[in-house]
Amino acid sequence: MTTFPQMPAPSSSNRGAIATATQGSTLADVLERVLDKGIVIAGDISVSVGSTELLSIRIRLLISSVDKAKEIGINWWESDPHLSSQTHSLMEANQQLLQRIEGLETELRALRTAPTALPTAPA
Repeated sequence: MTTFPQMPAPSSSNRGAIATATQGSTLADVLERVLDKGIVIAGDISVSVGSTELLSIRIRLLISSVDKAKEIGINWWESDPHLSSQTHSLMEANQQLLQRIEGLETELRALRTAPTALPTAPA
């Protein structure tokens, strides 16, 4: 039978340090810290058969607050039309184009179904 040495009981001087070191944080605290500082997750995935690479995926993920992202020079959402105030004007323009297409299709159907005059033979 194998016996393992027992750890000495913590002294009163380091009880506070242990309690502080193992004290849990709430999810909100952790999220606040991550957004304040930012976190980068990077990875590369490569699938190869022999010496032939079949698939290569590069993953770069940044998690931060908007303020932190702007601070480090990332602001792609400001020029994305789907995320900015331009979305409303683009949707209006799209709706107008759809109405024009519908009107043209209606006119085309009317021209196809209209009776055509038979050409008269020259005398």
